[in-house]
Amino acid sequence: MLTISSKNTNRRHVHERIRKKILGTAGRPRLNVYRSLNHVYVQLIDDTQGTTLIAAHSAEGKKGERKPGGNLAAAKEVGKLIAERAQAKGIKEVVFDRGGYIYHGRVKALADAAREAGLKF
Repeated sequence: MLTISSKNTNRRHVHERIRKKILGTAGRPRLNVYRSLNHVYVQLIDDTQGTTLIAAHSAEGKKGERKPGGNLAAAKEVGKLIAERAQAKGIKEVVFDRGGYIYHGRVKALADAAREAGLKF
């Protein structure tokens, strides 16, 4: 039987494999990245409690004031935003979960911006 797999299906398998190895705690939460065609989303997750501590995305703001979010500039802004929110809550270290995406482009830009803004991972 021939099965056809899409890029997203392959990404999900990679993500599942990565998630077996990493775990976010309250002291060092997991920085999870999701990118769609139009926006970038990021969350800080405490896996021991099963809760999202902080979230940020490029689609924030009122509908008329939103900027396009599927580019490198938006990913950098989201990286800075999540780092600022994390530091406001006293979080300095995180475990990076690239979500099965290749560490390139928007994912790399987000990670670099978060590092520059003060997060350690």
